[in-house]
Amino acid sequence: MTTVTKDVAAPVRRRPRVRAIEGQELALIAVVGLLWVVLSLVTDTFLTTGNLQNILFTVAPIALVGIGMTAVIVTAGIDVSVGSQAAVVMVIVALLVRDSGLPFLPAVAVAVVIGLVLGAVNGLLVAYGGIHPIIVTFGTLNIYRFVSLQIFGTEQVAGVPATLAPIGGGLEGRLLGVPTAWWLTLLLAAGMWCYMRYWATGRHLYAVGGDAFAARLAGVRVRRRQISAYVLTGACVGLAACVLIGSGGLVQQNVGTGLELRVIAAVVIGGTSIIGGRGTVLGTLLGALLVGTVSSAVTLLSWPSELTQLFIGLFILVAVGVDLLRERRRSAR
Repeated sequence: MTTVTKDVAAPVRRRPRVRAIEGQELALIAVVGLLWVVLSLVTDTFLTTGNLQNILFTVAPIALVGIGMTAVIVTAGIDVSVGSQAAVVMVIVALLVRDSGLPFLPAVAVAVVIGLVLGAVNGLLVAYGGIHPIIVTFGTLNIYRFVSLQIFGTEQVAGVPATLAPIGGGLEGRLLGVPTAWWLTLLLAAGMWCYMRYWATGRHLYAVGGDAFAARLAGVRVRRRQISAYVLTGACVGLAACVLIGSGGLVQQNVGTGLELRVIAAVVIGGTSIIGGRGTVLGTLLGALLVGTVSSAVTLLSWPSELTQLFIGLFILVAVGVDLLRERRRSAR
């Protein structure tokens, strides 16, 4: 028994071939760079400090949640409930800040803990329920939204103090002219990139997404890795919720609606394979930046806002098409 485990485990201990910059990430850098050059030529306001700060702050919550979502999709899972998770976290934390005077750090801690719990529920159902992740998280999407609406009652949460403003979108939420939320995103992304590349448990996420059965035979604790990915996503949702609360004194009932689509779009456009086994948080950051740039371009050019969804949809189809073609070529070898 010991011999079999040792022999089968050998391939998993091999370090996956993860380059510092993947081909799709280089393509994204080129696309984003080209868009920035074109937009700076055709508009007078795109390359202004204020607009760039706005883009970075707008994409920060998407990128934050995308960091966790990258781990989930790498394991061949998906989490469509992150928008409803954000709603639950935001309404509870906003009420605690307003009614109980919760300070900054405890508020962030409470948000992360709530996100962890919600993510853990998803992870446990996926790992032990034997149900496809999209079915599980589609169910919890509706349950979490119901919970948030019950806490909201019939009113929005207004008059939230500026306790979380240091990571919000105002003047207080900037460091060296860059939104603090973006610094937080870069710090978390760097940690996650190192974890998925150099730590054994981080590399196991790729093994689970590549072939869960083989990974289990190799000694990888597949269920534990799956749960950890969803828990991490929940924690990222908690941080993103704090960023969103910090940008204003009002939390509305429709908060978080559509967040899951923008996050999944950023991850997929960033090169993470929708069938698992491949992807990086650097690609996710670039994908989020592309989504933010497109949204800003549509606004500055006074185009109909619906075009944002059209462009993002086209980018998703191109990214998924490239991924499937790459997978077919790999299978044909």
